[in-house]
Amino acid sequence: MEVKERDLFRKFVETTFQFTKAESTGGACDSWWPNGGYAPVGCGGVMEQLTTGGDLTPVPNGTFIGSRGSVKDCTCFNVGRDVDNLRKAIVGLGTNEQAIIEILTHRSNWQRQLICKEYKATCGRELIDDLKGDLSGDFKKVIISLVLPPALFDAKELERAMRGPGTNESTLIEILATRSNQQLKEIKEAYHSEFKKDLPKDIAAETSGDFKRALLILLEARRDENCQIVDERLFKSDAQALYKAGEKRLGTDEAKFIEVLCLRSPVQLQITFDEYKAVTNKTIEDSIKSEMSGDLKSLMLTMANCSKSVPAYFAERIHQSVKGLGTDENTLSRIMVSRSEIDLLDIQDEYMKLYGGSLYATIKDETSGDYKTALLKLCGTGN
Repeated sequence: MEVKERDLFRKFVETTFQFTKAESTGGACDSWWPNGGYAPVGCGGVMEQLTTGGDLTPVPNGTFIGSRGSVKDCTCFNVGRDVDNLRKAIVGLGTNEQAIIEILTHRSNWQRQLICKEYKATCGRELIDDLKGDLSGDFKKVIISLVLPPALFDAKELERAMRGPGTNESTLIEILATRSNQQLKEIKEAYHSEFKKDLPKDIAAETSGDFKRALLILLEARRDENCQIVDERLFKSDAQALYKAGEKRLGTDEAKFIEVLCLRSPVQLQITFDEYKAVTNKTIEDSIKSEMSGDLKSLMLTMANCSKSVPAYFAERIHQSVKGLGTDENTLSRIMVSRSEIDLLDIQDEYMKLYGGSLYATIKDETSGDYKTALLKLCGTGN
């Protein structure tokens, strides 16, 4: 592991773990903004959280934890035992991929971070380096993704989307449109720590026009996250403003669409869209499709769709990644890993509703080998 990556990992362990006890409200907004306040499920109480040295293991702050993830804290977590078993799986002739899968797909990310820390202390080597040296292909990528802190994983995915000639705009949209304000702040910090560069500046350099403007607004992390209150005067004025910005005029005032869709809360958007349909007799999606094009259209449609259901959006993204000839393993892996502790159970439910088959069966048909096994384990007990 490079020095900068090791420093970021150390910062993650030292600063993001804290004692907390709070519960999800179970409301619609939990699936949209899974940030803060969720205590890990099934940990069996604080007294079970003991490391091999007898030190109390703190509970993470929950920025990347939701109430509908398929991966939970392992109730029988023993960091020393896991480190010993991982080392045995890696050293010697051949690699025990099944042992690696069983451990890393059945531990929460904060437990994996503790494993990494103990592995370094016990073995004198970085776990991520040993895994990189022994694994390969898509299986290697998904395992390495599991070991990385969530904010660093997202930061690396964003950097990869902008690396080299061309830009993978769909990855930028997927990450920036679906993360909470706090998640975006941590991603920006991780990006700067890892690459010594400013994420908004890199986004600005790789994109252009209204699409760039919208992404930069999202990166400011100023979106209203109040899911309890609807501003009645605001939704009426927003609906009228959107009408005047699009259907009522020649050309489109994209800035107004960007302002409303990128800054209002999901619940505020839903009632605004209802009012918009009453005023125009068109859905917001139909208006976006007729008024916009290219990447901006894709982003605005994503914001509209995610205001209704983030899990449904990811179910569609997964379907797009596996349909047709070939599979987009990068997109599939990123969603499976990044949502595994947030809402992957809901994503599986939505996938079943939308496509009439289980995500588990789809992955089983579309992937192979150890990569398939790892993804299926992440599905947990979902459909």
